[in-house]
Amino acid sequence: MTVYGNFPGSRPRRLRTTPAMRRMVAETRLDAADLILPAFVREGVDAPVPISAMPGVYQHTLDTLRKAAAEAVSAGVSGIMLFGVPADEKKDARGTAGTDPDGILQAGLRAVREEVGDDLVVMSDLCLDEYTDHGHCGVLTADGRVDNDATLKRYAEMAQVQADAGAHVVGPSGMMDGQVGVIRDALDQTGHEDVSILAYTVKYSSAFYGPFREAVGSSLKGDRKTYQQDPANTRESLRELALDLEEGADMVMVKPAGPYLDILAKVADAVDVPVAAYQISGEYAMIEAAAEKGWIDRDAAILESLTGIRRAGAQMILTYWATEVAQRLGGR
Repeated sequence: MTVYGNFPGSRPRRLRTTPAMRRMVAETRLDAADLILPAFVREGVDAPVPISAMPGVYQHTLDTLRKAAAEAVSAGVSGIMLFGVPADEKKDARGTAGTDPDGILQAGLRAVREEVGDDLVVMSDLCLDEYTDHGHCGVLTADGRVDNDATLKRYAEMAQVQADAGAHVVGPSGMMDGQVGVIRDALDQTGHEDVSILAYTVKYSSAFYGPFREAVGSSLKGDRKTYQQDPANTRESLRELALDLEEGADMVMVKPAGPYLDILAKVADAVDVPVAAYQISGEYAMIEAAAEKGWIDRDAAILESLTGIRRAGAQMILTYWATEVAQRLGGR
């Protein structure tokens, strides 16, 4: 190495000297438009219900869901992903509440579209787990296994009713083989060619989903290891990616985000469609819990975690902090 004058001659710290300097040379920028707000709407409640494991997150009424959507628009958030929480007595083995045109998710979709129109990209979770009395993401066989092909028929029905209710985007999250292709066909055959599919392409069987089970009032018994991906695997993710793209996915997602940044980076490098990542309930809960204990700087940790997801290649991030962070970033 050639030394000019005093050693060291190369001083990268020169570009870290002030906040303005660091901002100017930043390689990754987080923007309000990168963010999507997941939101829960619950049937049969007249006030929002706090989710104990996710401080600051609620199961909404239709009225408070409207308000949350309007606040997201004002903050500059790009999208909202809706999850329905039906009354327990409406759950059954086939998840029929999920395909009822008057079911809680469809009611939520209509309410949000009435409130914000096209100012927010309105997305719907397309899965049966919230609506089944066994809590699995599909129809079960007699011996208790999820029947892939029977479930696909139910997903086709869900796609139609969600699109009829106003979804701009459907998000199939059940990890059934062939789900994207079946849903694309169902949408196209019912006059919904413009409805997009955000495929939950890479969805791992994760320990970090715990708080979400409370959020959707899950009835799950057992686990989802026979259809969600094994956390040990990488190549499997790229195979799922190729299949979803071949079947017509408009956008693809990696879930969870934080523990799988390596997978997110591989997916982002491999595709020419938009890539999303879902910062899930356990990721949210860990930061909130540690901050409540005074162990970490909450606001700094939130921004750092989201910047890391963005840096790994996500163009869109589903996060329960979407509106709050968008407001901090200056929104529009």
